[in-house]
Amino acid sequence: MKKIITLFVAILFFACQDKPKKITNSKDYNAYLITSNTPSLDAIKADLEFWQNRFKDDSTHLMEMTRLSGIHGALFGNTGDISELKISEKLIEKSLRTSARNKDVYLRSLAHNYISQHRFREAQELLDSAYKYPDNRKETEMMLFDVAMELGNYQSADTLLGNIKDPKDFNYLIRLAKWSDHNGNLDAAIKYLEQAQQIAEQRNNKALKLWIYSNIGDFYGHAGRLKDSYSSYLKTLELEPDNAYAKKQIAWMVYSFEKNPKEANRILDSIMVNHKAPDYHLLKAEIAAFEGNASEVNRQNQLFLKATENTNYGEMYNAYLIELYAETAPETALRLAETEVNNRATPETYQLLAYAQLKAGQKEAALKTIEEQVAGKTSEPKALFNAALVYKANGMDKKVASFKEELLGAGYELGPVTAKAISKL
Repeated sequence: MKKIITLFVAILFFACQDKPKKITNSKDYNAYLITSNTPSLDAIKADLEFWQNRFKDDSTHLMEMTRLSGIHGALFGNTGDISELKISEKLIEKSLRTSARNKDVYLRSLAHNYISQHRFREAQELLDSAYKYPDNRKETEMMLFDVAMELGNYQSADTLLGNIKDPKDFNYLIRLAKWSDHNGNLDAAIKYLEQAQQIAEQRNNKALKLWIYSNIGDFYGHAGRLKDSYSSYLKTLELEPDNAYAKKQIAWMVYSFEKNPKEANRILDSIMVNHKAPDYHLLKAEIAAFEGNASEVNRQNQLFLKATENTNYGEMYNAYLIELYAETAPETALRLAETEVNNRATPETYQLLAYAQLKAGQKEAALKTIEEQVAGKTSEPKALFNAALVYKANGMDKKVASFKEELLGAGYELGPVTAKAISKL
């Protein structure tokens, strides 16, 4: 997905190991860490109260159900509470059953919910049904593109991208950026996102600006443009002070580039008061590993495992679980990886399978998986790192050397713990 950043940035990153340079300034974001500063959440809760007062459980009023499903979906995004996403799902399903018209609207809405739950094949089925309706087919095609990318159906995704082509359309440009990134052209991806940003700003559309600022911040980070990345996250927070994602990305920057685990944890602690996503524990575990605190690593990993026992999460955290279990329960990791590949056969899921195979003692099988399903099909740094581990285990030192050279530029993205492992390849 991501193009490895330049050798210059790699040199800069490793030069900063001892004397980290500063990108962030706590004065820029301290106001956003006040846990009572939750304007978005407060507004959503006010909407919830209003629409709940107009809706009874046995009501068949579509407008109320539609509004409430959107509100519960927004609550999930704002709080990380998976039960809100499941409530939204049930309301959309009821709306779909009740509606006599506009079935395609409810099918797309339910598909969007399923995508959030990583239920991509089920989302595909819903969108195929929505496509049979003549209205709003472009909206359906855009979502079909999204699902095709998640499932690894790249030929279909290419066709769908051609169907929705419109260089002046925000939704086309962000998908063209995703396609460019998939093909390893990060510069082009950023160019299209910057064009989309211009559209969002010209329209002064808050929702579009929130989306583009947070996403282009990620891409700038992948390209080593950390000041631009930081600026984009601050713009996100200016619009939505309780945006957990932007704060998490700043925490990563503070940790990975500036090597300031104490400040990174301070940011994460503030986020976790109001946002309950399990993966924060994994980031705190990594920070603890960087500090050499083995007991805290174990504690945070256990907190993650406990959180993901909630069956409502389904298979949303499979990728994280595979990496975690690969170290402690490789056979469990292998079973999960096989399930993930069956769910969506992409180079990114296959590299997880190869990693699980390697940790389960199946180095030859891991090599076959890498060579047939990963090599030359992704520039994702994590995939390249795991490929290098597989090649090393199979005694292919020249391959390892070539991967190591590429990976030297991915230190910021992969984090200092993995960067140290790269240096030992």
